[in-house]
Amino acid sequence: MTGDTITQRHGTSCTPGRAARELGLKRREFDLAVHLGRIRTVPDEAGGGARRVERAEIERVRAAPGFPETLLERVKTVGTTEGAALMQVPPGRFTRLARLGLVVPVSFYLNRYRAVVWMYLAEELRQFAADEKNTPLLKARTPEGLRDQLDAGLDLRPRNWRGRHLGFVLRQTDDPWQQAGAVSAFLDPVQIAEVVTDPYERSHLNRFRPGPPVHGAPGSPAARLCEQLMTADDADEIGWLRADLARAVDEAREHRPAPRPAAKPAPEVPDEPRPPHRLLGWLRRRGA
Repeated sequence: MTGDTITQRHGTSCTPGRAARELGLKRREFDLAVHLGRIRTVPDEAGGGARRVERAEIERVRAAPGFPETLLERVKTVGTTEGAALMQVPPGRFTRLARLGLVVPVSFYLNRYRAVVWMYLAEELRQFAADEKNTPLLKARTPEGLRDQLDAGLDLRPRNWRGRHLGFVLRQTDDPWQQAGAVSAFLDPVQIAEVVTDPYERSHLNRFRPGPPVHGAPGSPAARLCEQLMTADDADEIGWLRADLARAVDEAREHRPAPRPAAKPAPEVPDEPRPPHRLLGWLRRRGA
């Protein structure tokens, strides 16, 4: 694509930061709206994996009924205390529901004590509480089987967040290597090396491996904690991620092989020097 075409395309689209300002959203709210499919983005034609928002999409969002209140309500997130109040249950029961995987976090952050604070979509919590099938979970005693799982330390919040975040990342990828990189982001390097044995493919894959959405300075305790939350630690979760990674790399390889160093030409072997004519004549005479 020519530079003039890219310039023309940029004239009809804008960066995510600019789009967030024009829609009256905080960047965190904008990113969540994109992840949830409320706002559509397109690849930046300049390359590099960046995304842009077309002007027509901004106008579509603005023209939606109830804008901006409706959009803000759909991306509103709450923590445990506010979430429990929305569902009219004690915070302890809300936490048990989340640990059992019945309500799924959409994001997290680390507070000043480096404790994980899980955040939930307020809209989803209201829908859960409004469903009559969930009334026993909200009002009655927790069934014995579920209590046993909680007593054994079950906590599905990290795993459910990883599954949800992977879906978010995949929604924003168009290239098969980017998709493979997204899957690999949730496996530790040892698991990746066992699945992708070719070192050049692993190196290429790492270019598209996104990091945790929240992190501190590289190597800091906060960064290590976020990396831990990002990495699958359950056997069956690791199993299906490995299978997905193998399949994604196969598709990426067929689409575009990973780059490799150019083969070096074989060194030229010099011709064996010929003996002088006088020496040849002497050898012939001696043989005779």
